[in-house]
Amino acid sequence: MPTKKAILKNGKPLKVSRQRLKALPFSRLLPNITTLMALCTGLSAVRFAMADKYELAFVAILIAAILDAMDGRIARMLGVSSHFGAELDSLSDFVSFGVAPALVLYVASLHAWQGFGWAIALFFVICQALRLARFNTSLLDKDEQPDWKGRYFMGVPAPAGALLALWPLAFSFAMEETYSFMPYMYAVSLIGTGALMVSKLPTYSTKGRHIPQHMVLPLMLGAGLFITALINAFWFALSFAGVAYISSIYFSYRSYQRRQKSEVEVMLEE
Repeated sequence: MPTKKAILKNGKPLKVSRQRLKALPFSRLLPNITTLMALCTGLSAVRFAMADKYELAFVAILIAAILDAMDGRIARMLGVSSHFGAELDSLSDFVSFGVAPALVLYVASLHAWQGFGWAIALFFVICQALRLARFNTSLLDKDEQPDWKGRYFMGVPAPAGALLALWPLAFSFAMEETYSFMPYMYAVSLIGTGALMVSKLPTYSTKGRHIPQHMVLPLMLGAGLFITALINAFWFALSFAGVAYISSIYFSYRSYQRRQKSEVEVMLEE
């Protein structure tokens, strides 16, 4: 009986070999595991909302946003960034910061408006999908951009958009009362935040941003005060953070315009 080495195919010996699976270091899996944690935590907010535990639903999406901020930084720090991780992160963002917030607010209040409330929830989800699609395609753009443009997002990023959409929920927890006008606030927050996400308004990004030496101490003190506020008045602190972020969009727009104007003036001089 012929051996494996003697088997011929088209007159040539057929080499039979076994492909051995390569063992992957845990460091390569850690960023993707963090992304999956964000996905599971964000989607669990819908389960909490269906059980009328809206505080836990908000906190779940907040934790998902924190994990989302960590996974990319972990990948870059370990030098294990990959296209697979980028695609997984985008899908996680869509579920955690697009589908989950819309369903939470629909279950919380907008279901009373039946089809109209559902249409508002769908509008937010569509805006989130368009925002993420635009961001993903921008990564494929090979045109050289000045370094300063990397310090800005075009439109409100996905995690911030989700938390802004849920801002009325945090406000109601802070006031410890459910007002009759809350459905209108939920509708305005979903529509307004959706529009901000697909807009081209420049918003601040922390990626690649360096803190001047003279600002380190004030920043640390501010962070300490905010953490203290979170411990003592959690919902008030989050409500204030939402207002502060909305206010920062004006300053980011002015800053972007100044930098763009300076770049045009330099080009004209050359």
